[in-house]
Amino acid sequence: MRKKLTTALIALSAAMMLSACTTSPTGRSQVLLYSDAQLAQSGAQAFAGMKQEIPISSTAVTNNFVQCIANNIIQQLGPSASPDDWEVVVFDSDQVNAFALPGKKIGVYTGLLKVAQNQDQVAAVIGHEVGHVLAQHGNERMSQSTLIGISQEAVSVALQSNNVAQSGAIMSAFGLGAQLGVTLPFSRAHETEADIIGLDLMARAGFDPRQSINLWQNMNKASGGNRPLEMLSTHPAPDTRIANLRANMGPALTTYNAVLNKPKCE
Repeated sequence: MRKKLTTALIALSAAMMLSACTTSPTGRSQVLLYSDAQLAQSGAQAFAGMKQEIPISSTAVTNNFVQCIANNIIQQLGPSASPDDWEVVVFDSDQVNAFALPGKKIGVYTGLLKVAQNQDQVAAVIGHEVGHVLAQHGNERMSQSTLIGISQEAVSVALQSNNVAQSGAIMSAFGLGAQLGVTLPFSRAHETEADIIGLDLMARAGFDPRQSINLWQNMNKASGGNRPLEMLSTHPAPDTRIANLRANMGPALTTYNAVLNKPKCE
């Protein structure tokens, strides 16, 4: 019975992967198990919860500044993209961060505006976060967790059915291996991909892509250098990130220089 269950779980995992294979905006292979509607609903629910839990900035100048930048980024998402379809909220928090969620939600923390020194640097962050949504990284991470869970269950059943000694230790090692070998590298790949997409978005919107490098230099300085080893981090090390941005700066600068009407959100 256990052998049949193990075989069924493996077959289910393989079938799910084959049926959900797609390609990201940069050409990277992905497995996406969830629909856009499911992700949009989850994003909207999460955003609603955050608006109830975190104070929202009431400063008109700050809100207008962030909205202006976001609008210019959103307008690069396609001919039918409209800023009116997106909800942009400035949260009054010292967190140096921003995010975008499926369901067309963007959140920016006021703490970010103390580190990002101009409209171009804020645009680099918003472009990056929207890049995560465009590349469906949330869907990919959820799908990945689902597949890892199925695989772990299959291994657990196989170990128990064959009375394998130290099965608990083996399962713990399997979990760690999944984290170091799959989850964290995928997260770093997502961050790098979002940087590339964001660089293109901000350049097409007329924001200076060179400021993305200044932004991450500021971010590194603000962190005080207190970062985990890159191998154990979900984000690339600052030097790695900056090197990747520099490597993709040529096309972004060409795009930026061709934009005649640059935004003036400041």
